[in-house]
Formats: sequence, structure tokens, C-alpha cells
Amino acid sequence: MNMLWWQAMVLGLVQGFTEFLPVSSSGHLILVRELMGLNVSASSQFNLVFDILVHVGTLIAVVIVLYKDILALFRKPFKRLGMLIVASIPAVIVGFTCKDYIEQYFSTAQYLCFFFLFTAIIMLISEIVAKRNKDPKELSWGGAVAMGVMQGAGVFPGISRSGSTIFGGTVAGSKSKQVATFSFLMSIPIILGSLLLSVIDVAQAGEIASIDWFSVIVGMASAFASGYFAVKVMLKLIAKANFKWFSLYLLIVSVFTFVYYFLPSVR
Repeated sequence: MNMLWWQAMVLGLVQGFTEFLPVSSSGHLILVRELMGLNVSASSQFNLVFDILVHVGTLIAVVIVLYKDILALFRKPFKRLGMLIVASIPAVIVGFTCKDYIEQYFSTAQYLCFFFLFTAIIMLISEIVAKRNKDPKELSWGGAVAMGVMQGAGVFPGISRSGSTIFGGTVAGSKSKQVATFSFLMSIPIILGSLLLSVIDVAQAGEIASIDWFSVIVGMASAFASGYFAVKVMLKLIAKANFKWFSLYLLIVSVFTFVYYFLPSVR
């Protein structure tokens, strides 16, 4: 089934919103694709190109919002840059070692309910911990490592990357505003790394000429717009440690996916 322009727009909006909201962009893309009947082998090449460029859209959004923080990374003594590099290592290791395994067993929406539930739980814990911590500290190397380890878990579809990193930084006792900014900065090398791997896959597969570029550009533009909005919103929400509504939403989505895939007689 070929993707229509409005479907590309919907997927772009989903990618942009969920990349930075703690609800899992990869999980939502898989779920929405399957609900629209787009997750078929004939469109896998298109899906790959589409995913590359909608991620470019969200990458541009976060760079625009956080350009001052990005420039600050390259000023002496480069401590924050070093923390960012260290924090990115766990996700790189998990991504390289588990890539084929994840694609083989978790590329469909069947098991998303369990990962959505996991994210719901850690977001609820994050709010409880943040509001009980009356004396948060500056983000340290320990906090960065905790966020990095949790980002590694975010490689699995349905486990939110941003939600996992927020959980790691919050449990480490770091200031919410610094956790928010660092979490979004952590998305940049991960998105760039994913783009590089995807570009290599596309180049090896060929068939670029058959891609519906209009739909791709529509998806990229909508991902940028929604991603820009999501970053702005999340910077404010994380500073207030207001996560319970995301937890409730993910619980509802988890129940829905469980019923849809494991109890088909109920739907």
C-alpha cells in the first residue's frame, strides 16, 4: 500500500510530538503505521527513507530551540560535551548489538503494550521522586551516566528515550531544568547516529527513484513543526516535574494495544 500525503502528514506529526514527549516516538510510529495498514514489506524501503527525513525534521527543531546550549558545549572546559559523549555510549552499544534482534522481534506493535506500560511506570516514579526532592543538585557525571544508561533502554520501541533519560536524571537527584536540557541534547547524537545507519541501509538497498518524495517532504515538514512545539512544551513541563498525565496516557495506550493484539474478540 502506497502512503498518501495525509498519512505522511499524520506520521510526521506523530514523530515530531512523540520524539520529545515522554511517550516513545518509535512505538507510536509502529502503532500508527499498522493501524493505517502501512506496515507492509512492499513499502519498507519507503518507510526507511521516510523515517530518515522525519528524524531530520525533529533534529532541526531541537537544534533551533537549543542552539545556545549546543554552542556552549564547545566552550572550555568542555565538561558538558564530555558528559554528553559519555552519556551517549550506552545507547550506541545497545543499538549496535541489539539492532537486528530488535528489528526481528519488536518491529511490530504486538508487544508495545508492555513497553508502553514500562514507560508509564517510570514517568510516574519520576514525578514522585522529583517532587519529594527538596534540594536537587547540579547535573554531575553520575547524573549524566544514569541518563545514558537509561537512554540505552530507550532503543526498544515503546520505551521512551526522553522519558528514560528524564527518569535517570531525576532519580540521580539532578535539577529538573538541567535534566530537561541535557535530555534533549542527548537526542542529537542519537538521531545523527540513527540517520547515518539508515542512510547506509538505503544506499545499499537502492530503489531511491521509486520513492514518493512529495509524501516524504510533507512528513518532514510536519515533524519539524510538531517537534518544535513539543520541545518548547517539554522544557516547561519537565521543569515542573509534571509527568503524571503522560503516565496516564501511556497506561491507556498500553491497555488499548494489549486488547487490540492479544484480545481480538473484545475489539
